[in-house]
Amino acid sequence: MSTDATPRAVTDAPHSAADGGRHPRALAPGNLILTVVLSVFGAVVGVQLLATLGVTPSTSLIGALAAMTLARVPLVAFRGFRSVHAQNLAQTSISSATFGAANSLFLPIGIPFLFGMDDMIVPMLVGVSVAMLVDAWLLYRMYDTPAFPAKNPWPLGLAAAEAIRAGDEGGRRAKVLGVGLVTGLVGAVFSLPMSAFGVALIGGFGAMAAFGVGLLFTQYADPLFGLDLNAMYLPHGMMIGAGLVALVQVARTILGARRTNAARDRSAAGAPEGAEDGARRLGRSMRLGLGAYLAISVLLAFGTGAATHMSPGMLIGFLVYATVAAFLHELLVGIASMHSGWFPAFAIALITLLLGILIGFPPEALVVLSGFTAATGPAFADMGYDLKTGYLLRGGNADPAFELEGRRQQLIAAMIGFGVAIVVVLVSYRMFFDNGQTAPIDAAYVAAIKAGPSVETAKHLALWAIPGAIVQLVGGSKRQLGILLATGLLITTPMAGWMVAAGIAARVLAPRLFGRDVKGDLEVFAGGAIAGDALYSFGNGVFKAAE
Repeated sequence: MSTDATPRAVTDAPHSAADGGRHPRALAPGNLILTVVLSVFGAVVGVQLLATLGVTPSTSLIGALAAMTLARVPLVAFRGFRSVHAQNLAQTSISSATFGAANSLFLPIGIPFLFGMDDMIVPMLVGVSVAMLVDAWLLYRMYDTPAFPAKNPWPLGLAAAEAIRAGDEGGRRAKVLGVGLVTGLVGAVFSLPMSAFGVALIGGFGAMAAFGVGLLFTQYADPLFGLDLNAMYLPHGMMIGAGLVALVQVARTILGARRTNAARDRSAAGAPEGAEDGARRLGRSMRLGLGAYLAISVLLAFGTGAATHMSPGMLIGFLVYATVAAFLHELLVGIASMHSGWFPAFAIALITLLLGILIGFPPEALVVLSGFTAATGPAFADMGYDLKTGYLLRGGNADPAFELEGRRQQLIAAMIGFGVAIVVVLVSYRMFFDNGQTAPIDAAYVAAIKAGPSVETAKHLALWAIPGAIVQLVGGSKRQLGILLATGLLITTPMAGWMVAAGIAARVLAPRLFGRDVKGDLEVFAGGAIAGDALYSFGNGVFKAAE
């Protein structure tokens, strides 16, 4: 069973094109069989847990562990799985299938079901399936650009990379990762969000501080100050303001890079292309993304019949708004996940829905809008995590040709996972709906649509958008303080704020107690803590769903 990977000892350093190695092919028989099997498992588990518990677990490490286990089977057929790059393909496919099936597909089609519009379900599934594929493809194109640099934390991706490295190399790295893993597991047993602690060890200091402040304020606003932040729409308004400024900042980055490149071309013909490639690729990707989402908006509006409930003028306005909302939702989820490891996709989709309600779109259009925007973002963020894992395993762009080939193979593995997710949801959604099971957040979207527009809601959103915009503007595009503060305000996980504070304190004190060389160990430890939390959440979720 070939994986198309060059056989090598488990302790070898990751191979590259420069030393004659070849990246494993996602479509090689061995890899293809494993990715399909893992994708089926991930898609089924993802939908089941979202329908029963309202959460989607990270299955990335499950895929890596499966490949590691096969690599230790003393048969020639499984030797190719010793490659960390083959293991990377396995974890890419299963995580894509899990988040794709649950968040990008099953969640959106539950909205028309709860609204009593069963004739919309299949057209919605077709539209959000295309949106999911475009979502992941856009991150593939935008990865390692000025908006989404590969050097940024992407915490879940770092955790998966450290786990795979430890299994491959052993030694001190494995021991430190093991300590982190046990710490994460023990903390999770006591209901402590250890992923927040791990993220704080590796994230940008300013971004983590803003994230922690948002989490702590959310936790204590009501008991200490009697403030109901959700009723005030404070987190939602903050995210709107920060998101709009973030979009302007991305546009300025692209335009600034173009001016710089034009000046370089005039002064030094033949200058290297590497510096300008990222900005150009980002600009082209954003244009392609907007065009693709406009086409999907048209497909959904006419395919579901929502277009027949709007005048021509309103239809045009809806198509433009849905396109921009889906694209902005994707960018905001990506930025939040890149820095914090948490992506508040449900909440940001609710924000775009609230604005659509205030505009005055009819219920049928709002159902389409909520499903469409909810479908964009999860696959985008998950693809970023997976590419970060591959980026680290491939040596951090030490060999650009090998890095690009690795990303292409990861994209293929992810598309296999997404394809499996589409099939799984298509054949299983009716069973869940017949049992009255949908994603719990769907009920909130439907309730918001039925409640209709409110002048007070509009005032609150506009009011709190101002400080959100100011914080984002002050922090700049690199630190993303406004986005991270709003993300913390939108997340209601108990104790998460204190765990972020503990992580920040640990990263400040550790170098003073153990020397500056401890930074590398902290990153490995953080990866273990995040992995331990993810593994416990996965196992606990499966156990509860099976009861």
